[in-house]
Amino acid sequence: MLKFISFAAALLLSTSVLAAPGAESAAANTKPARPTTGVMRYDANGDGFVDRDEWNAGQEARFKQLDVDGDGRLTREELFARPGVAAGEAPLNAHRAQRQAAYFERLDADKDGFVSKAEFMVQAGRNFARCDQNKDGRINTAECRQALRRKPVQPVNADR
Repeated sequence: MLKFISFAAALLLSTSVLAAPGAESAAANTKPARPTTGVMRYDANGDGFVDRDEWNAGQEARFKQLDVDGDGRLTREELFARPGVAAGEAPLNAHRAQRQAAYFERLDADKDGFVSKAEFMVQAGRNFARCDQNKDGRINTAECRQALRRKPVQPVNADR
């Protein structure tokens, strides 16, 4: 039995020696798939961080994706459209509609009823700055989660 275990171990260890010179395993050559959601989807160079240039490029691509009619500005409908949403999703409730309206108004700095690419990118810059807590010019998922965590509400003092 010991001979069999030794033989099996030697066989496993020798497989890399038996490979053609310079050949690497397929597992070593494959990079993990880039996330398709969240901040890390913008990590173009795969270094585990999103720098300002990667972020801006990603946000410009997002603007272009949202601008379905290609006129260089977003309507409220374009900004909040959710293609591919499951048919069973709850309809827009009043609270969500109010939040969307307030967000659109905040983005539409010149109050012309549209969000231009420049206005969109101003908010994108604010979002990056908020996530970049250590101000090193790079963000990742953990840093953004920390930045977006809400502080707990302090209880009202009963004796006041």
